[in-house]
Amino acid sequence: MRIPSWIKEATRAQRASSEKTCAERTVRTHRLHTVCEAARCPNQRYCYAKPTATFLILGDACTRNCGFCSVSHCAPSAPDPAEPLMVADAAAAMGLRYVVITSVTRDDLPDGGASHFAATIRAVRQRLPESRIEVLIPDFCGDADALRTVLDAAPDVVNHNVETVPRLYPTVRPQADYRQSLNLLRCAKEVFPAALTKSGLMVGLGERFEEIEAVLRDLRDAGCDALTVGQYLRPTKKHLPVVEYIHPDVFAELGRLAKQLGFRSVASGPLVRSSMNAEEQFNET
Repeated sequence: MRIPSWIKEATRAQRASSEKTCAERTVRTHRLHTVCEAARCPNQRYCYAKPTATFLILGDACTRNCGFCSVSHCAPSAPDPAEPLMVADAAAAMGLRYVVITSVTRDDLPDGGASHFAATIRAVRQRLPESRIEVLIPDFCGDADALRTVLDAAPDVVNHNVETVPRLYPTVRPQADYRQSLNLLRCAKEVFPAALTKSGLMVGLGERFEEIEAVLRDLRDAGCDALTVGQYLRPTKKHLPVVEYIHPDVFAELGRLAKQLGFRSVASGPLVRSSMNAEEQFNET
């Protein structure tokens, strides 16, 4: 499919600069990974220039192989015990007021990496006590104890993306379960109501509008507070093709619908990504 003008113009503007930013240099210096690079996010230049970055912990190799994701799928290495402090030091060096932490999925670890998440949250909190912390977590295979381990570290935002509509899970997220993801969000809100819960969707994979609406209702029923909706963009030819480029007017309509359903904060647009402008979205709530 031909990439429409509203995608081309936006990505061209964001990729215009080739200058290394402070954020990139800091990430390299501290030997860290970012999901910005691993997932080939089109907003890298925009976010690095702010500066902000989404730290990718637990290595850069994922135990799952989702059809949309360009993160490496291979045997992962053991978690680096020094990584939580390195993330905290990098966040401090960048002067971040809002720190976003995510990970690859680590189904090989007994707790799915939950204790490593908790250690990273605490290290950042100790180094930057005034900062806000958002975690974008995997489903931990539905392990409620693993989720509680993360929540005990008291992040400000608990983000878990459902990614797509239930009908497309076998193709898009074959190793995940839609109801399990909803239950994780519901459990997070019940166990730790002080945290903002958040989720995100990609569109353009062949879903129907009424299916998206049903997902938004399910998320609200699970107590989800904040929402992101963005256009799926094929990272390589090995990944799922784009079925449809959704017009900006449809994104605007989805945003209005989400607000009507009661989401406290909504970001809906072609280049919206789960962690893009996360601080601004948090402040809206």
